Amino acid sequence: MTRERRRRSRQQDFLAVAAELFAERGYAGTSVDDVGGRLGVSGPAVYWHFASKEALLTEMLSGISDRLFAGGARCVAAASDGHDALASLVAWQVRFALEHPELITVHARDLAHVPERDRRRIRRTQRLYVEQWVEALGKVAPAAPMELRRTATHAAIGLINSTPYLDAGLDRGATEALLCTMALGALYVGVGASLPDAT
Repeated sequence: MTRERRRRSRQQDFLAVAAELFAERGYAGTSVDDVGGRLGVSGPAVYWHFASKEALLTEMLSGISDRLFAGGARCVAAASDGHDALASLVAWQVRFALEHPELITVHARDLAHVPERDRRRIRRTQRLYVEQWVEALGKVAPAAPMELRRTATHAAIGLINSTPYLDAGLDRGATEALLCTMALGALYVGVGASLPDAT
């Protein structure tokens, strides 16, 4: 492994640990010593990779929005029609939320701690991601007003992002299937469209 790859790998280690700690304790309740200690190093070791705890949070939350947008773009590009795009977008969001519930928690709770300029950039990327869904809904329900489609999208994503609060009684596959079914159903009903397999 090259030095650059080791550095990036270590950065990802810090980001993953920080996400767990921020989700458990909140951003304000976590120190760089806590982050370093979880990895068996001193707190100042964090500063080899991030200028500050704030920079660590900013990188984490920027990464979330960038990954979701890029994944959404792949879903749309590979889709055969609006129904396919919508199903792929929902499945992508569900997989992300189930794999990273700690990131969902940190984003919802601690975005306000990101500097304003970076927060605006994160919000802009989020809006672009939402518009991928809105456009797909427009192909499924072209008569539905833009405002309705956008509101339905936010509501469906909010339903999916309930993953940090779900009971662990269902296994991963069953939970994923349930969330996809519920989110798609909510989207179609919300914009007055019929599901593709409806008669």
